[in-house]
Amino acid sequence: MAKYVIIVPDGAADEPLEEFGGKTPLEAAETPNMDRISIEGRLGLVRTVPEGFEPGSDVAQMSLLGYDPLRYYSGRAPIEAAARGIRLGMDDWVFRCNLVTIADGLMADHSAGHISTEEASSLIKELRAHLTDERVSLYTGVSYRHLLVFKGMDFEVRTYPPHDHIGKPVEKILPRGKGADVLIQLINQSQQLFAGHEVNKVRQDLGENQVSSIWLWGQGKQARLDSFRKRYGLQGVAITAVDLVRGLAKLIGFDLIDVPGATGFIDTNYEGKGQAAVEALKKYDLVFVHIEAPDEAGHEGDTEAKKKAIEQVDKYIAGPILKALEQYESWRILVLPDHPTPVHGGAHSAEPVPFAMAGTQITGVLQLGFSEANAAQAGLRIDKGCELMEYFLKS
Repeated sequence: MAKYVIIVPDGAADEPLEEFGGKTPLEAAETPNMDRISIEGRLGLVRTVPEGFEPGSDVAQMSLLGYDPLRYYSGRAPIEAAARGIRLGMDDWVFRCNLVTIADGLMADHSAGHISTEEASSLIKELRAHLTDERVSLYTGVSYRHLLVFKGMDFEVRTYPPHDHIGKPVEKILPRGKGADVLIQLINQSQQLFAGHEVNKVRQDLGENQVSSIWLWGQGKQARLDSFRKRYGLQGVAITAVDLVRGLAKLIGFDLIDVPGATGFIDTNYEGKGQAAVEALKKYDLVFVHIEAPDEAGHEGDTEAKKKAIEQVDKYIAGPILKALEQYESWRILVLPDHPTPVHGGAHSAEPVPFAMAGTQITGVLQLGFSEANAAQAGLRIDKGCELMEYFLKS
């Protein structure tokens, strides 16, 4: 039986940067293993975000897992609800509930300084005591990422991801449409409850960003996806620290592997993820490894952190996996970001991303390293991202 691995350095694609002499972080980083995949295999571009969709990881990851967002997408929050085992009724609405920092009327920080889960739990407990009732439920997540569920209500509302609007006036990105007044009221109430909270007093003393508000976005109803095994005949497993990817994995029937020290941030346990993937190959047909770190560095506008995160992915994840795969008679490996997250601007973009695939019955064409510019030269372009999976597995 063939073995397959997909490595997703989230948000790794970028633009040429003056700091790197006109190179992108991918070009500036030392990536001998990703380059080898690109040189020995096929290199190309894939559009993971269909026209008309916001360039979020939810849409992009769904595409690269082989599912068409035009058919299956129902919002980001329902996917994360699946990750946490939250059962939604057919008419329930679920929203992502970030803990954010608003300063001088601007969205200053989408993560409130990547607040710890312990601190966040205290704040969510305060909200739950004052804002929830038989129609409104709050669910504690990890760090700044939480969920809010409405029962017996209807929404036709536009919301805005806070990480894509850093430095923007909050007034211009408040929810709009049917039900927006309910959301804005909860946001305003949270600001009153957080003002002077003990968690914020400690964070202020430490010089850390305070949690000034919740932010509601990414709404949707119950999510459903077809079984990956039924579609492709393969049993898969996902390695990730992010609820969004965990939720997609659960919805398509993948198992999940938790890696100690995997944080969903730039300090994640890269080596542990690589080792877990190597071990998983012994049991599973397809191993999906997701690393959030480059995306978070992009949101932070930190060029060096993004470059370093890409190098860590190459050294501790791509390298060991490549070595392990070569022990199998038949194998393939695919590496690609889900979307670009340019450090200058700090928001996701919808441009096509480079992908490289190598392994059994795949022959190199250009023999160029893994980068955005080289992928554009390759002449291989997949405009419907959900078709990449079929190409990877069966071409």
